Amino acid sequence: MSQTASLFDTYKRIPVRFEKGDGVWLYAEDGSKYLDFAAGIAVNSLGHSHPHLVSALKDQADKLWHLSNLYDIPGQTRLGDRLVEATFADKVFFTNSGAEALECSIKTARRYHYENGDAGRYKIITFEGAFHGRTLATIAAGGQEKYLEGFGPKAEGFVQVPFADLEAVKAAIDDETAAVLVEPIQGEGGIRVAPEQWLRDLRALCDEHGVLLALDEVQCGVGRTGKLFAYEWSGITPDIVAIAKGIGGGFPVGACLATAEAAKGMVAGTHGTTFGGNPLAMAVGNAVLDVILEEGFLQHVVDVGLVFSQGLAAIADEFPDIVEEIRGRGLMLGLKAGIPNGEVLTAIRDEHMLAVPAGENVIRLLPPLTITVEEAREGLSRLEAAARKLSTAAD
Repeated sequence: MSQTASLFDTYKRIPVRFEKGDGVWLYAEDGSKYLDFAAGIAVNSLGHSHPHLVSALKDQADKLWHLSNLYDIPGQTRLGDRLVEATFADKVFFTNSGAEALECSIKTARRYHYENGDAGRYKIITFEGAFHGRTLATIAAGGQEKYLEGFGPKAEGFVQVPFADLEAVKAAIDDETAAVLVEPIQGEGGIRVAPEQWLRDLRALCDEHGVLLALDEVQCGVGRTGKLFAYEWSGITPDIVAIAKGIGGGFPVGACLATAEAAKGMVAGTHGTTFGGNPLAMAVGNAVLDVILEEGFLQHVVDVGLVFSQGLAAIADEFPDIVEEIRGRGLMLGLKAGIPNGEVLTAIRDEHMLAVPAGENVIRLLPPLTITVEEAREGLSRLEAAARKLSTAAD
């Protein structure tokens, strides 16, 4: 019997078993050591076993783990207040995951128009290459056939158009449009960065038609690009933003952030969660913000990201047959491969380094935001070694 025989066969697991981590390093049961540039797919924002997160979790575990949202939860209020202070938002709803944060975002947008007496506005415009989660609503929003196949009729109300195509959005807006939902950087879609001017034009278009602008910052948010949230680079003010991954640093936390106007339909009884916003999650989320909001931390992400992206560009110049293009921003970077990305990922793993696949034959590089310049250069060294071996093998 295999070690995973009792589990659903929904994952193609890599045969490595990790037992501990420290910063950007993971240690396997066999004693081998890996440089982690996957970070749980942009989740371990502060790396593995960060002392401040460990302390916060242990301290809270000695007090309270779970309380129903029937009661006030002080840590929830504190984290909500801090997110409001640091962003466009006036209101926050806490969830356990990014998919749940997106579900809340979709419901918030639709409920807004219902509250305004226009219940017929329920459609959400989304974009090709998007990934918004694995629920029935969010796979419909993402629109990728590989996630939709076999799960019955696609949930209604989602209209998909080409990414970064303003004219296509204009053509798709009608009297039933409730919101436009977009990732400022598509992660699963291949580290595709939405142009800043396009986001500004999208904001203006939504205002013109009374449509809400909702952003999915589950992967690109919480400091990943060098600002707290990626929308800040374009200077826009969204109506709704879904976050998760990095805000928990490895603990399941998500949130839907919204303006008071956008959230006005979400009154008592319209939405809820059993585990969302529990004391353990809130203790960790607050601890993550303690570090992310420290003076100089986001500049550190920008600085290390610049060193890393310049190094990646040099590798692409030396091995154009292996790396065709460098994409991304901050510490959310991607290599578009010239050969199947699975082969590149295997070669990288052979160098005891971890990365993540994405659409358009891209390899995602998503190290912890706490990574040092020296660790980034170590990653570059291993990537160069992998590219050299692949290039030599192809000759």
